[in-house]
Amino acid sequence: MPKLAPSQPLIHDGCQITASDFGAYCEVGRGSRLVHSSFADYAYCDQYADIANTSVGKFANIAAMTRIGPTDHPMGNASLHHFLYRSSYYWDDIEDDADFFAARAARRTVLGPDCWIGHGAIIKPDVTLGAGAVIAAGAVVTKDVPPYMIVAGLPATPLRPRFGKGVADRLLALAWWDWSHAELRRALPDFRALPAEAFLEKYHG
Repeated sequence: MPKLAPSQPLIHDGCQITASDFGAYCEVGRGSRLVHSSFADYAYCDQYADIANTSVGKFANIAAMTRIGPTDHPMGNASLHHFLYRSSYYWDDIEDDADFFAARAARRTVLGPDCWIGHGAIIKPDVTLGAGAVIAAGAVVTKDVPPYMIVAGLPATPLRPRFGKGVADRLLALAWWDWSHAELRRALPDFRALPAEAFLEKYHG
């Protein structure tokens, strides 16, 4: 019997899941924390990922110890501290700052289909990663990343595209990530054996 199922995600021990939802065949690694996020079909994260306010695309590959959509402190105020917005932790006559939390939640990070987030990388709020993008281990991504681009560094900058523009555009048009589970299984030998351009030729991409 397969490890993953279409009906519910595989959530490993020690995870904290808050106001988040999952598509089919998803997995959340041990000790990870997800807040106000969604995982599309086949997306997964390895252990101790911290993901907030993020839309995770189909087939996203998220390595261990990553931080995606990290929330910011109020840098324009006299203090940065929790007491400004988690005020109920400190006094019994005041509620938390709902407007502050709503503004945080509205700053969405978007991961495109089949992207790869390397170990320990950080993806800031309001950033969108294109399909097939690769984020090197330890990178800090502060700007949008085009489809099929490899970025690295602090802050992250482009290293090189994974493919020439023609191949990347054809992969985007083929959009294999929208194929059915049965179609993916039939094409699995070719996913394994063929380089991208040969795959596109066979599947008319």
